[in-house]
Amino acid sequence: MICTDIKKVIDTLNIENLSAERQSILQPLIDFIQQKKNDQQDIRLNFICTHNSRRSHLSQIWAQVMASHFNIKNVFCYSGGTETTAMFPMVAETLIHTGFKINTLSDGKNPVYAIKFSKNDHPIICFSKTYDDPFNPESKFAAVMTCSNADVGCPFIPGAEKRIPITFEDPKAFDNTPFQKEKYHERSIQIATELCYVFSQIK
Repeated sequence: MICTDIKKVIDTLNIENLSAERQSILQPLIDFIQQKKNDQQDIRLNFICTHNSRRSHLSQIWAQVMASHFNIKNVFCYSGGTETTAMFPMVAETLIHTGFKINTLSDGKNPVYAIKFSKNDHPIICFSKTYDDPFNPESKFAAVMTCSNADVGCPFIPGAEKRIPITFEDPKAFDNTPFQKEKYHERSIQIATELCYVFSQIK
C-alpha cells in the first residue's frame, strides 16, 4: 500500500497531456515491460545517467513506485552512471516533500539511502554507482538512458537486452539559484508523470 501523501501526488499526475512526441519516446519501454510480463519473466530496468546523482535516481524510484501502484509484479528497478559521485541531497529533499520516508544507512562522500514509499514494499536502496556495479543486474535488463551525455557516451551497455533513450533535462542547471527547489520538484513530477503513463499502458 503506497503511502497516502505519495498516492495523492500520483492522483494529480496528468498523463493525458503528454505530447505525442514523448509518448513515442516512451513506447519502447512500454513494449519491453509488456513483453516481459507476457512471457512471465522478471522485469529489470536500469536507469543510467552520467553521474547517477539526480535523474537516474528519480527515474529508478518513480518506476518502482508506479509498478507497485499499477500492481505490475516482478519489477526490479536500478540506477547507475558512467562514473560514481553521490545522490545529490536535493533529490532526497524533493522526495521527502513528496511523502517518501528516507533513512540514511551510511554516511560519507557517497551515502546509502533506504527510500520507503509503501508500508509493505521493500525500500529502494539508492547510492551512486556505475551502471555495471555488482549491485546492478548483469544481464536480462533494459538500459534506460536518462541523459544525453550517457546516451551518446555509452552506445553499448554490456548485458542489456534493450537500450532505451528517455532523456530528461538536468535540474543541476538550477543548483544554487532561487529556483533550485522548484525545478527539482518540477523534474521529479515530470519523471513521475511519464513513468505513470508507461505503467498505465501495461495490460
